Amino acid sequence: MTDRSEYVDKMKAKLDEWNADIDKMSAKAKEAQADARIQYDKQLVEMRKQRDEAGAKMKEAMEASDDAWDDMRKGFESAWDSMSTSFQKALKRFT
Repeated sequence: MTDRSEYVDKMKAKLDEWNADIDKMSAKAKEAQADARIQYDKQLVEMRKQRDEAGAKMKEAMEASDDAWDDMRKGFESAWDSMSTSFQKALKRFT
């Protein structure tokens, strides 16, 4: 992913996907019994945190100068991969 606009577009698409997943899980949590709802709520908090961190990284990528982007790209990719993995783990706990 060397092209910044391509990178940002992929991040936006993934964030949209995560928002949809969070909405689905929120609906499940509302229908769950009290004890299960507590677990759902904990996972939703984790998922929202990962989504918010990813959004902040996307904003940084969008605002970085071209020179800074070249230097920061690998760090962004590593951070994004880590956040994506954490989000997917939280999502799998729901299913």
